[in-house]
Amino acid sequence: MSENITKVSEVPKISGEQILKISEVKKISGLSTTSIYRAASKGDFPKPIKLGKRSSGWLKSEIDQWLVERVVASRREGR
Repeated sequence: MSENITKVSEVPKISGEQILKISEVKKISGLSTTSIYRAASKGDFPKPIKLGKRSSGWLKSEIDQWLVERVVASRREGR
């Protein structure tokens, strides 16, 4: 799911990108905080971006892409 980015030049362009806090990610995904962090650590959900010592956020585009992937997967399972 998430790429292993090690250089600034590898970071995708994020002009105009929104950063979502955990409360917004929970609303969009329908997952609990624990489920979000657990899935992110397993690579099944976008990884958070560290914003400060005790603050993290997620790129809205990555959450949107995850949601699209879930919809597509659920439609395939229904066939």
